Amino acid sequence: MGRAVRIDVGGYAYHVLNRGNGQMTLFADGGDFAAFDAVLEEAAEKFPNVRIVAYCLMPNHWHLVLWPTDDGDLSRFVGWVTLTHTQRWHAHRGTSGRGHVYQGRYRSFLVETERYLATVCRYTERNAARAGLVDQAEAWRWSSLWRWHYGDAASKKLLSPWPTPSGRRPSNWLRLVNQPLTEDELEAIRTASQRGRPFGSQNWQARVTKQFGLDSCFRPRGRPKKGS
Repeated sequence: MGRAVRIDVGGYAYHVLNRGNGQMTLFADGGDFAAFDAVLEEAAEKFPNVRIVAYCLMPNHWHLVLWPTDDGDLSRFVGWVTLTHTQRWHAHRGTSGRGHVYQGRYRSFLVETERYLATVCRYTERNAARAGLVDQAEAWRWSSLWRWHYGDAASKKLLSPWPTPSGRRPSNWLRLVNQPLTEDELEAIRTASQRGRPFGSQNWQARVTKQFGLDSCFRPRGRPKKGS
């Protein structure tokens, strides 16, 4: 598999993913999940130009939907989160200097706002339900959906307004998240994550692909056939 293409420019929404090294468990219990939640809260204060739109923590990986303001903000935010979590993870277990916690650098892709952002946020917040960890997505404590639905005012401060004209989630958001995505939607998001391919309408994809030189995200993988 080739490497996903990453860009880091402000003013766009991104889906970001990272996994434990070799599918290693990152969060073994509630304390582990809470520790990462605390890192996210600190990061939000440290990097106020990066808005957290949605997130979901899973036992061996996590998803973030972020909206940075300036160029380079995404890398600084995710880099700090990953490094800080790695240091605290090792310190808690007494394993400092004994191997990587994460599989490598994070994967990310650009997301068009409006309908496409909502699809990515549904995908993100539905992760635990899709994996069978809960029956209803909002029951998963370690996600933005739980914060949005059950959290108090202080807890909800972590979540930023959406980069849409209304700045809010749709009024029927719980029903939408608990409704499974189509196979086409799931495949498109997974491909975007694997390849760093922009996720949006064809016209928008064409524009940002040209603007940021992302043509390789759409090329077939593998060596070209002889004589081609």
